[in-house]
Amino acid sequence: MKNIQVIDGAVNCVYDIFAATDEEFALIFPEGQDIAFIDEVYGRGGHEAALNRAFEALWARRVVKAQAMGIHGQLFYDLDEKKPFYPTRRDEEAENPGGYRLR
Repeated sequence: MKNIQVIDGAVNCVYDIFAATDEEFALIFPEGQDIAFIDEVYGRGGHEAALNRAFEALWARRVVKAQAMGIHGQLFYDLDEKKPFYPTRRDEEAENPGGYRLR
């Protein structure tokens, strides 16, 4: 299982973590990526029914943060303004607009 942290644009977002199977994780995050935006996940097309099933299963597997053994991916909802900071959709390669690294 791989842990996905969900970051929502809602004021009351609590940044929950959910456990995903390898297959579910691969549906959400293309090879080599660990940052995803929900509109892009569904925008890839062709997998809507599989994604709906994956998310239904995922929401039933919330992980208590203190018990999480790492975060393998982050999924953003309603936060398009974050996209420029993750041009490669890899957390370790996050950068400010203009191309210089955040870390």
